[in-house]
This record gives sequence, structure tokens and C-alpha cells, in this order.
Amino acid sequence: MPSNRLGKIQKHIARKKGKNPTLHENSRDTQRLQSASQRDNKLNRLTAVREKQNRPYVLRVKFFQSHSLEHDSAFNIADIQTFIEGYLNRDSEELAALSAERRPGRPPSTRLTSLKQNQVQEQGEYTSGFWLPDLEDKSNLQKLNDWNGQWSSLSTIKFVRIAKDGTKRESMFPPKGLS
Repeated sequence: MPSNRLGKIQKHIARKKGKNPTLHENSRDTQRLQSASQRDNKLNRLTAVREKQNRPYVLRVKFFQSHSLEHDSAFNIADIQTFIEGYLNRDSEELAALSAERRPGRPPSTRLTSLKQNQVQEQGEYTSGFWLPDLEDKSNLQKLNDWNGQWSSLSTIKFVRIAKDGTKRESMFPPKGLS
């Protein structure tokens, strides 16, 4: 959550100078306002970048949360692998439609390229270990069902990596490499 430094400085200057302060172009107060504005812009930009980086993981957890809401009991590895394959094939229809629309000899659209790259990356992750909430643990499943959709509240949920061959490894939050 970015600070509101600009608002504090504006309030301080307004209190000092009156309701409609007229500031000199290179005055100290103007420089303070400019630096506070730049800092707030930087923090907002960094927050937006961080949220964009975290969005795929939040969407992944939401996908598994929506499937776990229907069930009360914990899942076995075979069921979890079925969920993973369903997650990996979620864009197959859009990918097929974009491929069908493309005329022969024309370069692929950026959306088509990004979907293919994303699919290849996720398939590679699945062979080495797909990061997801632990759906075998009943208490963790309850935490997942109670999750409010915020990135910061994911730290209470236990995560694992499940490989295509069925092996399961403990993982951590946030995901880093093959942890």
C-alpha cells in the first residue's frame, strides 16, 4: 500500500501558506511537492508491476479454489492431476479459434503467441513440479475455501509441487524456482 506523502506535504504547505498558496517556481515547497509526487508515482508504478507479476499465481489458486468448493473431502493425487490437466487446457478453445482465424502465410497474432508460450511454460512446470495448494490436507483445503482472493493472505495456505509422474514435494509461498 503506497504512502500518501504527497497529501501530507500539500496539507502542510496549505496550512503554512493559507488556502491558495502561490509558490515560486524553484522554491523549497515546490521542490518538496515535486519529490513527493515523484515518489508516489514510483510507488504506484512498482505496486502495479508487483500485482501484474502475482496475477497468474492468484488466478491459479482461484481456479483450484473453485474446484475445491464443490467437495468436502481431501483429494488424492490422481484427482489433483486431473485438476492440473484441466487447468493446463483452459485456453485450448481460444487457442484453436485463434489458429483457425489465422490466414495461411500470415504471422500469428500476439495473443496466439502469448497463449502458446504460456502453455509451453506451464507444461514444462508440470513435468518438473506444478505449484498449487495442497489439496490432500483437509485443514489446508478448508483454509483454501475460506481464502478471500488477496495475495497477502495466501501465506496461511500450504503449497506443494506435483509432478506429472505423481511425485509430491513440499513448496513454499511465494513460489521461487522449483521450491
